[in-house]
Amino acid sequence: MQRIGVFICHCGINISSTVDVEDVIHYVRQLPGVVTAEDYTYMCSDPGQELIREHIKKFNLNKVIVASCSPAMHEVTFREVVKSAGLNPFCFEMANIREQCSWVHLDKNRATDKAKAILSAAVSRVGLLEPLEEKTVSVTPSVLIIGAGIAGIQASLDIANAGYKVYLVEKEPSIGGRMSQLDKTFPTLDCSACILTPKMSEVGRHPNIELLTYTEVADIEGFVGNFKVKVKRKPTYVDWDKCNGCDDCTSSCPVDLPDEFNAGLGTRKAIYRLFPQAVPNKFLIDKRGKPPCTAACPAGVNVQGYIALIKIGKFKEALELERRDNPFPSVCGRVCTHPCEIECRRAEFDEPISIASLKRFIADYEKEPERPRNVEKRMERIAIVGSGPSGLSCGYFLALKGYNVTVFEAMEEPGGMLRYGIPRFRLPLDALMRDIKYIEDSGVEIKTKSPIADISKLQKDGFDSVYVAIGAHQEIFTGIEGENLEGVLSCIEFLRKVNSNEEVEIGKRVAVIGGGNAALDAARTSKRLGADVTILYRRTRYEMPADAKEIDAAIEEGIKIEFLSQPVKFNGKDRKVSGIELIRMKLGELDASGRRRPVPIPGSEFLQEVDNVILAIGQSPDSDWLRKYLNITKWGTIEVDGISLNTGKTGILAGGDAVRGPSTIVEAISDGKKAALAIDAYINKKELIVEKKAIAVDFPEPLSDEKKERCLMDTIPLDERIKSFREVETGFDEKKALEEAKRCLNCGGCSACEECMKSCDREAINYELADEVEELECGAIIVATGFDPFDARIKKEYAYNEYNNVITGLELERLLSASGPTTGEIIIDGKTPKQIVFIHCVGSRDESVGNEYCSRVCCMFIAKQAHLVKDKVPEVEVTVLYMDMRAFGKGYEEFYDRVRMEGVLYRRCNPSEIYRRGEKLIVKVEDTLLGELVDIEADVVVLGTGIVPRKETEEIRKILKLSKSQDGFLLEAHPKLRPVDTALDGVFLAGCCQAPKDIPDTVAQAKGASSSAMSMLTRGFVNIEPVVSTLDEVACSGCGTCEVSCEYGALTLDTVKKIMVVNEVLCKGCGACASACPSNAIILKHYTPKQLLSQIEAILY
Repeated sequence: MQRIGVFICHCGINISSTVDVEDVIHYVRQLPGVVTAEDYTYMCSDPGQELIREHIKKFNLNKVIVASCSPAMHEVTFREVVKSAGLNPFCFEMANIREQCSWVHLDKNRATDKAKAILSAAVSRVGLLEPLEEKTVSVTPSVLIIGAGIAGIQASLDIANAGYKVYLVEKEPSIGGRMSQLDKTFPTLDCSACILTPKMSEVGRHPNIELLTYTEVADIEGFVGNFKVKVKRKPTYVDWDKCNGCDDCTSSCPVDLPDEFNAGLGTRKAIYRLFPQAVPNKFLIDKRGKPPCTAACPAGVNVQGYIALIKIGKFKEALELERRDNPFPSVCGRVCTHPCEIECRRAEFDEPISIASLKRFIADYEKEPERPRNVEKRMERIAIVGSGPSGLSCGYFLALKGYNVTVFEAMEEPGGMLRYGIPRFRLPLDALMRDIKYIEDSGVEIKTKSPIADISKLQKDGFDSVYVAIGAHQEIFTGIEGENLEGVLSCIEFLRKVNSNEEVEIGKRVAVIGGGNAALDAARTSKRLGADVTILYRRTRYEMPADAKEIDAAIEEGIKIEFLSQPVKFNGKDRKVSGIELIRMKLGELDASGRRRPVPIPGSEFLQEVDNVILAIGQSPDSDWLRKYLNITKWGTIEVDGISLNTGKTGILAGGDAVRGPSTIVEAISDGKKAALAIDAYINKKELIVEKKAIAVDFPEPLSDEKKERCLMDTIPLDERIKSFREVETGFDEKKALEEAKRCLNCGGCSACEECMKSCDREAINYELADEVEELECGAIIVATGFDPFDARIKKEYAYNEYNNVITGLELERLLSASGPTTGEIIIDGKTPKQIVFIHCVGSRDESVGNEYCSRVCCMFIAKQAHLVKDKVPEVEVTVLYMDMRAFGKGYEEFYDRVRMEGVLYRRCNPSEIYRRGEKLIVKVEDTLLGELVDIEADVVVLGTGIVPRKETEEIRKILKLSKSQDGFLLEAHPKLRPVDTALDGVFLAGCCQAPKDIPDTVAQAKGASSSAMSMLTRGFVNIEPVVSTLDEVACSGCGTCEVSCEYGALTLDTVKKIMVVNEVLCKGCGACASACPSNAIILKHYTPKQLLSQIEAILY
C-alpha cells in the first residue's frame, strides 16, 4: 500500500506569488495514496527538512514528493533527507513548479492548474518507484593532470604534498605554460619567473610527481576511480638520462628556427631547450619530418643537412654527408635533374634554392679527396655488370659494408652513359673521374673491356650475388622511310664518338629529332662542331621532357627549335640524306604519359633541307643476350620485383635503366642503393627492411616571407661556349655558396647533420629514439590545458601580417623580458618607438570573430605593459584605446589609476583600421566620447589579443567525451555550485581551459580541483548512481545500435553470448540507449516506460 507524503515549497514568494499553494495542497490531499500534504516557506531550509523527517515517521511514509525548484538544484539534498529518515532515497520524487510554473506564467490560475497537473503526474509516478541501492567502486590512489601551466603545477603540488601519486602530463618539453612567457604579473609587478620557477623546481624534484613532459594523452578508458590512460612520449632525440643541460650542442647546430617561446621574434637552434629555467632542464631536437627536398630525392639524399653545413662553412662535412647516400656529388651537382628543387618550399614566395649548384660547390671545393673509412672485409664476393651510375652506386654501398665487389664493364672506360653519353661541356671528364676514383677507393674493383656473356657463369665462378645494371645503350629508331640513309645518325653513337675523341664529320645543316636531354646534348654538341642546328619536336615546349635550363642554354647558343613538327620521311640523294619531309601537329587528348597527344594537321606538310639527322627519340637496354637467363619485357627491360629488385633467379638482381628504361641519374643511383640493401639482406638471410617512401612534412603556413634572390651560376662567354667543349657553368665561389645556403628555410627542423653528436661529450644524442606509449592508472583526472592567444591575423583590418610594427601583447611581453630576444629593450625594426598605441579587446567581445565573451585579463595586462613601457622609455607617448575598462580584482582599480597618473592616455574608442602613412602607422578610430572620427599616429601598435580555447583541448575533450560551452571552453557541471566538476565523474577542470581567468583565479580553481580529486582518494571509494540502464537478455539481439548511441562507452558486445552488456559504472542514466533500441530490450532504472507513461496519463486525464 502506498503512503505518499507531498511537501510544497513557497520558495519565499518565488512560487507562492504565482501559484496558489493552499489550493494545490487541498487538491493533492485528494489524490490516491497521499496521506499527508504540507507546505513551508523554504522547504530546503533546516526547518523544512525537519518537517519532512517528522512526517515520514509520523505517517509511516514510504514515498515522498517535494514540489519546489529544479531537481538540478536540490534533488540530492532531499534524497539525503529521506535517507536520514530511513527511506530509500530513490523512493523520492521532485516536482518542479518554480521554473515550470511560477517563473513562466503571469496568470495565477493557469499556473496553479499547471502545478496541480505536475503534482498529479508526480504522485502517479512515485507510486511506481522502486528502491535502488548505490554501488561503490574502489579508487586508484593517483591523479592524472593534463597540462603543466600554473594550474597544473599548483594542483600537482597540492595532491603530491598530501601523499598521493601524480602523473603530470605536458605536451611541451618544459612545464610552466603561458605564465613562463610573462615578464611581470599585475597588479603587484612581481617577476613572473621569480614566483613561478620555485614551483617548477619543486615539481621537478617532488618524489610523488612523475613528470611526463613532451608527452600527449593518446587515449583514456575506464571510469571514475579506475581510469586507464595511454600517453605517447614524443622522441626528444636526446637521452635525458645522459644530458646535463650544458648547452655545448647548440653552438655546433647550423639550423636556425623561429623561437616559439619568444613568440617568433627571435630564433633558436634545432637542438634547444624551451627557455633557460626549463624543467626538466634538458635539450631536445626539433625533427619535424622529411623536408620536401629530401622526400623528393629518389636517392634519399639529406639535402637540408648538407646545405645547413655549407651555411656555417663546414664544406668537408657537407660532402661527407652527401656521400652517405650518393657517391656521385660531382656528377649530380652538374647534370642531375634535381627533383628536389621542384619541391623546394622556397619557391612558394620567390625561387627554389640552387640545390644542385651547392652540391657541385662542395664536390669541387674538395682539394684532396679523403679516402673512405676502412671497414672490416667480408668473405662474400659480389659481381656487378655495368659501370654506370646504378652499378657503381651498388658497388659503393656494398663496399662500405665490407663486401668484395667487382664491376665488369664492356667499354674501355668506366662510367656508362655518364662517360659516353653526356658532353664534356656539361660533365667534364675530371669531375666524373673524381667520383669514380672515390668509389674505387672505397673498395670497388672495376674491370673494363670485360663484357659478360653468361650471367650464370659469374655465380659458378664464386660470386655470391650478381647485380645487372647494363643501362639502356641501344637507340630506338623511328621506322620512318629513309632512316637508313647515310648521314642519319644515332644520338647514342654520335655522343659516344665525340666523348671518346673519335673523329666525327657532320655537315653544315643538322636536324635533331627528339625533345629529351639527349636530344639537347646532341644539338649543342653539333653546334660546337660548327653546324647550324634545328631541333624538331612534335609537341610544345611545355611537354618537352628535357631540363628547362638545358633548353634555355640551347636557345642562347643559337639552336632553333621547331615545335609541333613531325618527320614523315627522310629524303636522300646518292644514298645520303638531303632533307626531311615534315608535317605540322596540334595537341589533342592526353596520352598514357599524361601529355597531350600530337595530332597531324592535314595539308600542313613542309620540307627541310639537311646534311645530317640525329635521332634522339629514345633508348632501350641491349638485353637480347639475357633472354635465356632472365625475363625480358617487350621493351627490352628486365622484369624484377619492385621492392627487392630480384629477377626471380636466386641471387640475381637488376636495376637502373636496364629495368626502368631511360631514366634519370639519381633514379639509377637510388636503384643501386636499394640493390645493395637487398643483396646484404640476401647474403645475411635476413628480412629486407624497405624504407617507406618519404612523405614531406606538411606546413600550414610559410616559414618565412622574406624574399631573397636566388644565386645563379656564372657561365663562360657565349662566343667561347659554342667554339669549345669547355664546361659552360663555372660553379659557385665560397661567397655565393654561403649566400645561397642561407636561403634554406630548414623545413624539416633538424637537418640530421650530426654536428651536435660530435660536440656532446656525454653521447646523449640519439637519432634512433621513437615514440613510446605508456599506460597509466589513476583514480581522478584534472584537465588544465590552458589557453591560446587569439590569432590576430584574423582581424585583417589591423594589418598584423602586413606591418612588422603591429605586434601582439605577448610579443611585447617577450620584448620587455630581460630573457627575451632584445634582453628587455623595446626595439622594433632596429628602432626604439616614440609613440605606442595599445588596442583593447582584439578577438574578445567581438561577434564578427565569434567571441562574444570578455577575456577578463586584457585590460590589466595592457595596463601593466603600458606601465612597463613608460618605466623603460619615460619619454614615449602611450595611448590606450579601450571600449570599457574592467578592473575587478584586488588592487586592480588602484593599479589602473596609477598607470593613468604616470601619463598613459586612455581614450574610449572603436578602432576601425590600421594603415601606413609615410614612416608612421595610422590608427583610424571613432572616439565614442567625442563622437568624432580620429586618426592617431603611432610608431608601434600593440594588439591586446584575447584568450581562446587551446587547440589541443579539443582532442582531450573528445577523448573524455566532455561538453563545451557556447564559447568553446570546457563546460563545468554547474557554473556556481560545481565550477571545477564536469559531467564525467572523476574528471575536474582547472584554469583557463574552463573559462578565461587571471593567475589568482587560476590558482584558486586549481586548488579546488585538487581538493575535489583528493576527497575521492581519501575515502578510497566512490558511490555509483544506481539510475542506470538494464538489459533484457532474452529480447536483446546484439545489434549494437545502443552502443553507437552511447556517449559514455557504457555498452559493449559480449562476444560469447552475442548480447550487449551494460557497464553500470560508466552509464550516466541518460536513456539514449533505451530510446535507440529497436527491440525494447533496454530499460532505464528509475525511468521505466511504466513510470513515464503513468506521468503522461496523469497529465492528460
